[in-house]
Amino acid sequence: MVVKHLPPTVKQLLALRNPNLPQAPSYAKLNAVLKSTYDDAKRRKAENGWLTLSTCTLLTANVPSSVGQLYHFATRTDPADASTRLELTAAINTAARMRESAMKSSIFVGVPRTILSLAGLHESLEDDVKAGLRKESKRTATPQNVGEILDRGQNLWNSIYTPHEVKLHDKLASYHPDFMAFILQAYGSVLAPLPGGDAEQGNISRALGSVVGTACLRAEGGVGPQLISHVFGLLKARDVEGLSEEDYWLSSDEGTEWVIRTVDSILDVVHEGQVKSKL
Repeated sequence: MVVKHLPPTVKQLLALRNPNLPQAPSYAKLNAVLKSTYDDAKRRKAENGWLTLSTCTLLTANVPSSVGQLYHFATRTDPADASTRLELTAAINTAARMRESAMKSSIFVGVPRTILSLAGLHESLEDDVKAGLRKESKRTATPQNVGEILDRGQNLWNSIYTPHEVKLHDKLASYHPDFMAFILQAYGSVLAPLPGGDAEQGNISRALGSVVGTACLRAEGGVGPQLISHVFGLLKARDVEGLSEEDYWLSSDEGTEWVIRTVDSILDVVHEGQVKSKL
């Protein structure tokens, strides 16, 4: 039998316990904090880090419309005026980096919020930007590439958790026999940088991947041990070969502190609007 409608009682139950999206911050207040944090990032030459952490903070806070507003802020000299958008290549690169940051966020905060925020971003994109974004999957596992995916996952795991990588692996594996297999596959296919480096549209570096984890877990709250682990992962990214100047600074003590403080600045504005909406 085909079910076309929810039973009335089930529909009523689903309307309970606050199933709707949290209140998004006002346009003016979000723009103000985006401007102040972006200006600070620009002075530090950390614009990529700012875009990544801003995307992940708003995604984790579950305000999809604000993710779209972030795209407009990052691609327009006047966020409210579409005619002030940057040239097409710059807009495509911004959108690609934002959706890659969102994709990686699914590892830390789950698929539902990622879907909602990717939808919020997609709805804000202009048609020419949508046309210029990659369409084919780069993460489909095949017999030919599955070994490379697993190697990337193991290497990233080791890079983040050394010198405790074996101990932590065995501890998590003891919780469920499939857990570490899932984690390493997810690290290799989603969290690790895609092969191809900067030539790959929207690719996120090892350091920026740790910015994703730090921003998501800081914004999520209540997951202190995991946040500490990924903050260590960001600090350890300074040892990766071939770092850009920005990545090296982001993984420094100063840069890591800046990432956390910037996430907090954006999150405070989001939470302020949510608290006032409940009063």
